[in-house]
Amino acid sequence: MSERKSLALTCLLLMLTPLAAIASPPIIEGERFHPEPGQHAMVVTSHTLASRVGRDILRDGGNAVDAAVAIGFALAVVQPRSGNIGGGGFMVISDEKSDQVTSIDYRETAPAGAFETMFQDDEGNVIEEASRFSANASGVPGTVSGMAMALERYGSMSLDRVMAPAIRLAHDGFAIPQRFADGLNGSRERLEKQEGTRRLFYKADGSNWRAGEVFRQPELAATLTRIAQNGPREFYEGETADHLIETLQAHGGIMTRADLKDYRAIERAPVHGTYRDYDIYAMAPPSSGGVHIVQILNMLENDDLTRMGHGSAASMHLMSEAMRRAYADRSKYLGDPAFFDVPVEALTSKDYARELRAQISLEKATPSEAIGPGNITPYESNETTHYSVADDSGLAVANTYTLNFSYGSGIAVDKAGFLLNNEMDDFSAKPGVPNAFGLIGGEANAVEPGKRMLSSMTPTIVKRDGRNFLITGSPGGSRIITTTLGVISNVIDHGMNIQSAVSAPRFHDQWLPDEIRIEDGFSPDTVRLLESMGHNVTQQSAMGASQSILINDDGFQGGADPRRETSSALGL
Repeated sequence: MSERKSLALTCLLLMLTPLAAIASPPIIEGERFHPEPGQHAMVVTSHTLASRVGRDILRDGGNAVDAAVAIGFALAVVQPRSGNIGGGGFMVISDEKSDQVTSIDYRETAPAGAFETMFQDDEGNVIEEASRFSANASGVPGTVSGMAMALERYGSMSLDRVMAPAIRLAHDGFAIPQRFADGLNGSRERLEKQEGTRRLFYKADGSNWRAGEVFRQPELAATLTRIAQNGPREFYEGETADHLIETLQAHGGIMTRADLKDYRAIERAPVHGTYRDYDIYAMAPPSSGGVHIVQILNMLENDDLTRMGHGSAASMHLMSEAMRRAYADRSKYLGDPAFFDVPVEALTSKDYARELRAQISLEKATPSEAIGPGNITPYESNETTHYSVADDSGLAVANTYTLNFSYGSGIAVDKAGFLLNNEMDDFSAKPGVPNAFGLIGGEANAVEPGKRMLSSMTPTIVKRDGRNFLITGSPGGSRIITTTLGVISNVIDHGMNIQSAVSAPRFHDQWLPDEIRIEDGFSPDTVRLLESMGHNVTQQSAMGASQSILINDDGFQGGADPRRETSSALGL
């Protein structure tokens, strides 16, 4: 079943079925658990087994960071298309007790041998396959370093303790959900090209795995055990590092042992903004997510979206116009702050937002060709996975990490049992040429040795009066920012409960191409009104998978996204 049909069916069932009658389906289909008020901790992930791992860590006395790290390693086992130790990502952490909000940047970096034109031919044309499906498509992985840093600084359990569930899942195996089987079968043409990947993900006789069969990963179990016993540097300097470099170099890759040894995660201050009576904390560059979430909300703040109504042509038009201006700025101003002076303060300025808002007509769309990166000088002073965790001590975690494409580069590390990312495609292979998600980049995001490639990942924590209120984020490539924006607006502007905010149909505008992309579920009348305003509207497949938590006077509520059949919200 397509994700579009699956989403429509799930939403219909939710509308027709009383909440009390919704039972947890079998493990193969994931748990649709909607906790009752009074929960004092919550875990929401894209996979039932990972949610159970996080819940059990909390039940055993761990805090939200312990649970988040355990989930990160568990997803590397049960959801290899996007959960990973061969990729990277971002984590935002809020601690009410200390009133501190921080973030861990464990984004991948370009190898030392990388150079600006490495994905161009002799005539300067971009070679798409080189940046996506070759050994040089992989940046230096950051997940193991980032998880270990978060645990060491903000967790309460040992690394071997939080990794134990993932090791068990890899060693003992788990029943394959339908989506797992469909993903491998659908990607077979690409994945079976690499002998190591074919051996890892298909049966010895060459046949496909089927839903319900038990899938074991002994090589991955051994890799995770080495890391648990010897610490994170084992991945970067030990036997796992040997396997990783030998695999890449056998395929002509430029990454070296020195690249792995030199990798470090970075703790950063998140981007902070305000929207109505709420504080927004989201990931700073090299993610563009936090900057543009704040920038778009700033443009919307003085309009009455509540009165306009969710899903109305008026609200969608205004939000679309704000989105496309933010994405235009993204094309010029966003990159790795270690290599480029990213004007965060200017882009998130309320004054700059007012200037951009003044360009927007409420009656007519602005053609994308008439929009470009703004003049900010006066103000300067789709395969990923997201999960959210919150505990009763006031600690909350929003984490988004990825291999980039589903199954990354498609290259599995020989004798180690995991896939490598293809994040090098997130650099601008050539300024002005779109990447796989249609995003335009410039010199700020050009390939350079040791540089972190620009990302759209947007783990976000919203607070009110100093208390954690909303923990959210999503996968979805270029749609991550707008998906996360939509959940925030659904809750704050339209008063939705968290499940409704997550399940509601989504739309997206990224400036180029000049279109509003919508899911199923919007009124044909709304579409006609948008087209009469000058918008190009295209209906496409489901966007994102926002696993979110809302905390209010009724307790902790989890919103598991129905766009992923294995999504699961579990509370204590």
